[in-house]
This record gives sequence, structure tokens and C-alpha cells, in this order.
Amino acid sequence: MKQDDINTMVSLSRRRFLAGSALLGGSMLLPGFMNSVWAAGSDAPEKKEIRVGFIPLTDCASVVMAAVKKFDEKYGIKIILSKESSWASVRDKLVSGELDAAHVLYGLVYGLQLGVSGPQHDMAMLMTLNNNGQAITLSNQLKAAGVTDAASLKKTIEGSAKGTYTFAQTFPTGTHAMWLYYWLANAGIHPFNDVRNVVVPPPQMVMNMKIGNMSGYCVGEPWNQRAILDGIGFTAATTQEIWPDHPEKILGTTSAWVAANPNTARALTAAVLEASRWIDTSDANRIETAKAIAGRAYVNTSPETIQGRMLGDYDNGLGKKWKDAHGMRFFNDGAVNYPYLSDGMWFLTQHKRWGLIDADPDYLAVAKTINRTDLYKQAATAVGGINLPASDMRSSTLFDGKVWDGSNPADYANSFAMKR
Repeated sequence: MKQDDINTMVSLSRRRFLAGSALLGGSMLLPGFMNSVWAAGSDAPEKKEIRVGFIPLTDCASVVMAAVKKFDEKYGIKIILSKESSWASVRDKLVSGELDAAHVLYGLVYGLQLGVSGPQHDMAMLMTLNNNGQAITLSNQLKAAGVTDAASLKKTIEGSAKGTYTFAQTFPTGTHAMWLYYWLANAGIHPFNDVRNVVVPPPQMVMNMKIGNMSGYCVGEPWNQRAILDGIGFTAATTQEIWPDHPEKILGTTSAWVAANPNTARALTAAVLEASRWIDTSDANRIETAKAIAGRAYVNTSPETIQGRMLGDYDNGLGKKWKDAHGMRFFNDGAVNYPYLSDGMWFLTQHKRWGLIDADPDYLAVAKTINRTDLYKQAATAVGGINLPASDMRSSTLFDGKVWDGSNPADYANSFAMKR
């Protein structure tokens, strides 16, 4: 399309432009959708009320605040928030249609697409909700035994019978499992052969550690900070130490739901994207967010438990305090939210590494199927002022020195000395 044609299109009504923005950008909507919408001259949401699930974690903030601050109403929808007890519950309700969309683990959605985290379902990822902000917590019993980091943990484990120590993560294909396994393996601790591995829902982590059910866990905030405040554990590592500005939770749904409700999916993405930008605009907004999500209907803890790490103020429970340069981010000038294909592909490489999938999939094809860059770009246009990257891939260096850029995923997946 020539530039003059584009300028002509832009001069049409904003709503018609949004409906056609995917066409202008050269990407495709579902067959038949664009023509019918363009002919009707309407991008009105197919559903007005959208049931969105979330788990009580700090990183549910943008989904919650999209409703609390009424960003949803701006885009002609109403978000009905549904507090869920576990990631398994989120999975089941997404695929059954009880939830329209959810604040969900990146790897859970990819696992469903491949049929390894439940019966196979075609899934869709609309946007990334946050970067960073998870951690690995170890018990004060380990601290009393002289453990303060991964190296000292390895020595303690080596001196004990295999399976003596239990570590928890939140879902077998999820982000927390992958961060925990990566951290343990980097220290020479096999996450399956050297320790016992269990799944525990995020809000139950602290209580389970308190009664001695595990020696360590990986989970999102505020449940790492809560362990310190309750005097039962300390932060051995933050996940941003493992991978600075790593992808974390996403706004996920099923492919079928997007096919039936493309305008609604775009409106939902726009509302959550605008909430993400609002949160990251100022510390005052972050403090307001911490107070809001601390309520019983959401995370159900004190605002103080959430606020510190949300502002990047860390205390590891061992006497170290710092301002984290890679604290939890919800927007970061749009860099957080773009559904980079390489981000999704990374989780597949770790699923292959740990035997969750038997063979290398077509990494890029899977990512292109799930990550709806087309809808995200339309939503970003609707919101306005959102920077879009030049590429669907990004490059990152993890704490072991490995560079991940999505260029050779099979080689990357098979390059690790420790695997299952």
C-alpha cells in the first residue's frame, strides 16, 4: 500500500482505522473478519462483560487496575475479575470457557498448546503483563545450616541423602518451575535427581514452608517478601538476577475465544495495556496500586508486604538491602508488553531441556500461532503513544552467560550440560 493510501485511510474515523490497522500493518486477522468489520464500519466488542481470572500475586496488578480505574469502560467492555485458587484452576476454566481470559503463566499456555500441561488446546497470548519480580526463597532452617546462596546450598545437598530437600514451584510447565530449575542446575544441583520437586499454589507457599513441607520455593511476589516478614525464610535469588527483564505473566486465552471475539480481545488488551502504562507512570501510582490489590478481594495481605518490592526496594532477609534496577515492571515504555516470539520460544527450549516434550518442536511456528502480535499492534494503536519494537525477537543474556535471541532454538535447548 502506498503512503498516500495510508494517509487517506488514517484520515477516516478512528474506529474504522483501528478495525483496519492490522491490514495497514501487513498482518492478518482471522479469515473473513476484516472484511465484515470493515463493511460494517464497526469495531464494537462482541462481548461487553469479560470474565478474567487471576491468581493473588503482585503481578495481577494491571488486570485488576484495568477494572478498578475503569480503563475497561473506555474501550466499551466491563472486566469481571475472578480470583482463582491455583494455576490448574485457571487452566481448567480457560479451556472450559468459564473464564474468557486470564492473568496466567507463560509456560502454562505454551504447555496447553503442545498438550503437555493438560489436554491439547489451541491457545492465544495477547500481551505480556510484567517483567521480573519473582524470587527463590529458602527456609531459615537452611540458613541455620549455613546456606545463604546456591553454592552453599549445593554443599548441603551433597552431604545429604538424595531427596532430603523438597523444593516447590507453582505449575509444571510454568515460569516459576523454569526459573527454579535453571537456578538449581546452574549451581550443579539437578532439580529432579538431587532434590524432591512439588507443585504448590502461590498463596499456599508461605504456610507450607512454615509447617516444614519444603526447604525452598520459587513464586511471585508478595509471597517471597511475606516469608521474610513472617520470619520463616530469605531471598536467595531474584528471577531478574537469572534473566534481567525476563517475561513473566501474560494475558492469555484460547484461540477459539479470539476467533469468536476479535474486537473484544483487542479492547481487553487495550484496557490492560493502558492500566500497565498508568501503573508505571509514577511511584505514587504504584503505591496506589499496592493498596488496591492488597485488599481481600485480590491478594489479601498488607499493602506494606506488596509495596516495597513493587517500588524496587529489596531486603533479602540476610541483611542486604538494595534498589533493584530490574524490579517488577508493567510497561517500561511498552517494552514489557509486546508479545515477543522469542520470549515464548524460550519456554519451549526449557520444556525440551527438562523432558516435558520429547522432541524439538517447530519453535517459531508455535510462537507465531500463540503470540497474537497482530491484535497487540491494533490495541497499541487504540491506546496511542505506545512504542512498538522493530522486531518480533529480542536478545538477552542470562546469568550463566548464555545469550538467547531465538535464532537457533533447537541448538540452545540442547546446549545445556544438565538436563533430564
